[in-house]
Amino acid sequence: MAPNDDPTKTKRLYQVWKGSNRFFFAGRLIFGPDVASLFLSTFLIAAPAIAFCIRMYIKIKHENTNVGRDYSILILGALLSVLDLVFLFCTSGRDPGILPRNSKPPESDEAFEETTPSMEWVNGRTPHLKLPRTKDVMVNGHTVKVKYCDTCLLYRPPRASHCSICNNCVQRFDHHCPWVGQCIGIRNYRFFFMFISTATILCLHVFVCSWINLLEKEADSDGNLWKAMSHDVLSVILIVYCFVVVWFVGGLTVFHFYLICTNQTTYENFRYRYDKKENPYNKGTRRNFHEMFFSKMPPSLNNFRSFVEESEHIIIGSMTPSFAEGEISSKEKIDIEMGNRLAEETGYSLPEILRNLDFDDLEDEMMVKIEGERPMDSLFMEGHDVKQSVEISIPGDDGKVRTDDSAAFQNGVGEFMESQTARNETDTSEQARM
Repeated sequence: MAPNDDPTKTKRLYQVWKGSNRFFFAGRLIFGPDVASLFLSTFLIAAPAIAFCIRMYIKIKHENTNVGRDYSILILGALLSVLDLVFLFCTSGRDPGILPRNSKPPESDEAFEETTPSMEWVNGRTPHLKLPRTKDVMVNGHTVKVKYCDTCLLYRPPRASHCSICNNCVQRFDHHCPWVGQCIGIRNYRFFFMFISTATILCLHVFVCSWINLLEKEADSDGNLWKAMSHDVLSVILIVYCFVVVWFVGGLTVFHFYLICTNQTTYENFRYRYDKKENPYNKGTRRNFHEMFFSKMPPSLNNFRSFVEESEHIIIGSMTPSFAEGEISSKEKIDIEMGNRLAEETGYSLPEILRNLDFDDLEDEMMVKIEGERPMDSLFMEGHDVKQSVEISIPGDDGKVRTDDSAAFQNGVGEFMESQTARNETDTSEQARM
């Protein structure tokens, strides 16, 4: 086989990508795993928009109305519909800011030799490599913790998080939107906001103009509204539809407008991240808007069409238990963040209900400080100071059996059993002499 025929040399990055993304047009477009929802969203926008344009065209051709005004309404509705669909596809079909994965953990010079409660085994193939679970970095004079991602084998930059649906770490992760079938991150957030705000304006436009059409039909029906509604059923349907949808997209637009003003993400807001401490990213409303809409779009960190060796991009997604002297190390862990399974020989798997949960902040939320008690992690770390308790059944002189499960009793078990055996032998020999 010729060197250029080696299949590992002809793979493109998108073909060996370990995330859950869907690629189209040879890696030029990247979608989330739930890309099918994009068709539903497109239908929910295009169907009423086309119906509205048809209604306006019929009105222009067959009804004696203000033709210039109706043409303006028709053109504006069509432009808003096309613009909204463009923003939808720009949000859904581009890289949201995916961080490149590492094929191995960070270099050993970043590891520490001492053992601390915040360290865990990070790779079954490198059992002596230990890394801190978190690191402190400075952001605008504030200390921010960044966490280690067991799936991508990297320390996430500030505001980055791992999406459990797309299986990627995303820069400035906002949320995963099922309506666009994609993560919302640093590279598509502005398109997402323009999508929902344009959808809100489109709903209001169709709602108001449909009411105008209905009221004009009422005037032609001698002031009978019910008669006008029976003759213009399409306008009634559009009014009801837009009234329902505008509460959803309008509320979403107002909420994200607030997030932009305060420079927050949905992920941070839902976790009350800045309720009790200052937001280090807030630069004021004007500068926050400038950063969101007028700053340069950061380039993608991945060239999904580049040729790579497949072996270099095999990412270790779960931990394979290593057995030493018949015991499993307490430092080995499941990759809970993505619900990866343990090795097939163990036969254990993560429950289905836990696979879509986000454990990014679980450590911070579940730590309970009890005064006077030692942290549980330190007890597990100092395994040589922990003594097992044993439960021993001891026959008493009164014929009753008592148990002792104290840890101190363990050291004298051997001596006690020897003395009991000698005593029984003595009693047996005395009975034989008699």
